[in-house]
Amino acid sequence: MNDGIATDTDDSVESITAEELKERIDSGEDVFLLDARAESEFEEWHIDGENVDIVNYPYFKLLDGIPDELLAELPEGQKITALCAKGGSSEMVAENLEDEGYDVNHLDSGMKGWARVYEYTELDIGFDATIAQYQRPSSGCLAYLIVSGDEAAVIDPLRAFTAEYMQDVRTLGADLRYALDTHIHADHVSGIRTLTEQPDATAVLPTPAANRGVEYDLPYETVANGDTLTVGDVEIEVIHTPGHTTGMTAYKVGNVLFTGDGLFTESVARPDLEDPEAAKNAARTLYETLREKILALPDDTIVAPAHFSNAATPNDDGTYTATLGELKVLMDALSMNEDEFVDFIVSDMPPRPANYEEIIATNLGQQSPDDEEAFELELGPNNCAASEEALTN
Repeated sequence: MNDGIATDTDDSVESITAEELKERIDSGEDVFLLDARAESEFEEWHIDGENVDIVNYPYFKLLDGIPDELLAELPEGQKITALCAKGGSSEMVAENLEDEGYDVNHLDSGMKGWARVYEYTELDIGFDATIAQYQRPSSGCLAYLIVSGDEAAVIDPLRAFTAEYMQDVRTLGADLRYALDTHIHADHVSGIRTLTEQPDATAVLPTPAANRGVEYDLPYETVANGDTLTVGDVEIEVIHTPGHTTGMTAYKVGNVLFTGDGLFTESVARPDLEDPEAAKNAARTLYETLREKILALPDDTIVAPAHFSNAATPNDDGTYTATLGELKVLMDALSMNEDEFVDFIVSDMPPRPANYEEIIATNLGQQSPDDEEAFELELGPNNCAASEEALTN
């Protein structure tokens, strides 16, 4: 018995899949990671968690064995998981640790494998439909599946996971009717065009998002503020919510508001990814949007965002949602006056997402990377929110 850890058939060191590692972290088990990537890669993104201890020590410093300074940081009597970018270097590191007598395995496929972890959780809603939240722990991306009767829609799908969406649609006895984006994403490659290769499925973009220069090679529909789409017995209401981008649009189903990148459970949008020179004006637009279109909704409205960060706290069921009433109490940014809000938002924005210009061009249809190239483009954190520091009480 090996407690769910996959072992090789030869004498090489044990490996663990990204899904198995995620299960260990979620179970509350104390997890120790040795990240053997370069320091710059580690600083950009790494695995985190309350019960995760992690040490970064580049593999090229370990080619001749494990130095004493690293040995002093390693735990005795606890499993150590070595990881790297793709899984090759970490296997060598793990073998050296095993030779030193440590209980060790390595992460199969490394951080690239971690980026393929994708989880499905259904939301607790008060009406007759199924709404599921998809979570990508590596980047904090969230997407949603709506099923009512025998029809389904997917909001903010990722191209890398279109097979998962379709499998779940079929499992729930539905056919895909719509694949919708809330805006032109800058952190991941959209899956709406891939999904609408399905019979009778339609790609949907907000009109002002399409006006940024969409060049799709297949038909798509546009929607504007006040429009509605029907999926089974429910309606999807369209609410234009500019600020993060000019085309940013929320979709409302019952009391669930899919806010895209406009409002998160721990922060608000950054306003500089469409036009860095216009960030201050976009922040003013975001303030107006939040005050007049989002916060004007009932306090029991469930905010279902397109991202979560390490600062977000999941609900007891593992989902990342919150009611507007809760966010009004917890989030300082929602009670600032306009000038305070604008100054705060533009004063300390995080680094822009990696490859964001190429990702935007891809989502506009102006570039056509293949599936593997698209996956490589979006590796790393999302960074689509404004600074989280001091945003919440």
